[in-house]
Amino acid sequence: MDVQHLSAPSRATSGVPRPVARSGVTHANTRLTKRYTVIGNHLAQHRELTLVAIGLAVHIQSLPAGARIGIKCLTARFPESEARIAAALRELEAAGYLERTRERLPSGRIVTHTVSYNQPGVRRAVRVPVPKPEPVRVPAPAPAPEPVRVPEPAPKPKPAPAKLAPPPLPQPLSPDPDRHRAAVDLLAGLRCHDPRLLLAERDVQRLAPGVATWLERGAAPDSVRRALTANLPGDPRHPAALLAHRLGALLPPPLPPTPAVVRPHPFQTCDQCERAFRAPEPGCCRDCGAGAVTVFRPRSAR
Repeated sequence: MDVQHLSAPSRATSGVPRPVARSGVTHANTRLTKRYTVIGNHLAQHRELTLVAIGLAVHIQSLPAGARIGIKCLTARFPESEARIAAALRELEAAGYLERTRERLPSGRIVTHTVSYNQPGVRRAVRVPVPKPEPVRVPAPAPAPEPVRVPEPAPKPKPAPAKLAPPPLPQPLSPDPDRHRAAVDLLAGLRCHDPRLLLAERDVQRLAPGVATWLERGAAPDSVRRALTANLPGDPRHPAALLAHRLGALLPPPLPPTPAVVRPHPFQTCDQCERAFRAPEPGCCRDCGAGAVTVFRPRSAR
């Protein structure tokens, strides 16, 4: 027979060996060189442990030393409940893969120390750091008590200086509506002479009696205006307070009273010599009346 030549190429061979039988598992293993854990078949194929216990033992043996494997930590890591995790830990303890002991720290706190064995029945001595006992110190004789120093009383803080109230504004002796109105107009019009003296209406009403006092004492409105606006600072922060100070500090004295005019006595005509003289009443002059007896005659008889 001739050799058959097939036109179709043969299928590529897979790296995984084909199973001889149709059932069963086939391993496709890769050689691991890092991040792997050696697990014995006695654990992986244990006939009495549950799958949860076997898987938990594998997980514990893959952890580094010092990792926390409490029930709370394992429950947060896996979907199993606390009851199933606790039952699996008890299975591993009974099978010899796990050993848990309670120890009291020098501080009084109780902690759980867990040892994981990869081979049950072969328990090696695990070195647990034991805190060194502190040396017993013999108490030294107590020193003589130092004299108690009574602390000096702290100096009392000095009270803050009381703020002096501004002096009251001068008030007129007699109320005068016309004078008060003139004082209000004078204060309201100061802004026309100096824009920095723009006053609120309540300040105008408060300062008006002081200006009225100046007007009552004979000061002319222009004189009052010049006294209030002369030599102002560059930027007065409180114009109303500045004007109130000037109204009290620069208040002029009242005018002296007008002296009374002494009028001379009226002229009289002497009854004897017919000479005119000044006297409060008709009679004789000084010359005629010095040595003579004054005879009063009615004017109709003269």
